[in-house]
Amino acid sequence: MPTPDEEGQLRRAVELLAGRRLAILTGAGLSTDSGIPDYRGPEAPPRNPMTYQEFVGDPELRRRYWARNHVGWHHLRQAAPNAGHAAVARLERRGLTTGLITQNVDRLHTDAGSALTVDLHGRFDRVMCLECKTRYSRQTISRLLEDLNPGFLERTRLDADIAPDADADVADTEDFVVADCPVCGGMLKPDFVYFGENVPRDRVAAAFAMLNAADALLVAGSSLTVMSGLRFVKHAHKTGKPVVIINRGPTRGDDLADLKIEAGVATALEYLAAELPDLSRDAGGPQQG
Repeated sequence: MPTPDEEGQLRRAVELLAGRRLAILTGAGLSTDSGIPDYRGPEAPPRNPMTYQEFVGDPELRRRYWARNHVGWHHLRQAAPNAGHAAVARLERRGLTTGLITQNVDRLHTDAGSALTVDLHGRFDRVMCLECKTRYSRQTISRLLEDLNPGFLERTRLDADIAPDADADVADTEDFVVADCPVCGGMLKPDFVYFGENVPRDRVAAAFAMLNAADALLVAGSSLTVMSGLRFVKHAHKTGKPVVIINRGPTRGDDLADLKIEAGVATALEYLAAELPDLSRDAGGPQQG
């Protein structure tokens, strides 16, 4: 349950958002209740994510990354959606949203039932070949890596926690064998956007279409540190759409927000899913239970 102070902020959010269709932008803070660590939350450890240039340009760093990712994926694939993911899906089912833009790669929104989703940074359960563009399920590549590295998972010890992109802190990666594309022998890469890599234009266009069709923007669990998310807040503010941000700790969009809520993300989303009224037919929104 929200605290009295949080509930006061959430009541103001309901007043501001009632009668408006929402575009929702989510970040890593939404998945912490599912056991997936945040990148930049108040208690998040310092991280040094691999860049795209390092991945494609340095075979040793690429081998180290695949070894760590192999371990991390086996841990994070067990994560299940939490109440916040369920609340976002409920808002969609009620016809209160134009769509969901998520910066997360953990596929938990899809597992929770959200259908109108743009996975802005990709998904960690998919792998692509940089040469022939063939895409594989992460499970397929995992089996290939297990065949190439028998016993690696069993003898590997985690030295710390796992990043949201499944990068695990594993020390011994020296003998790990990296898999090549089964089709062309090219370089395989997890199918999500690395630092230094651009978000595909079609995803950006789809996300802006969701925002342009909305009457307001709700941000949940993102520090908005990277421009890939912040640009949607800037666009909403520029076009006169109310912006509500739910996040513990400051974000780069706070000065553009009509309301900033310091509260647990799942708790806040559950409250909004329960309290926001159905859209009237006059407002153009479907009335759904």
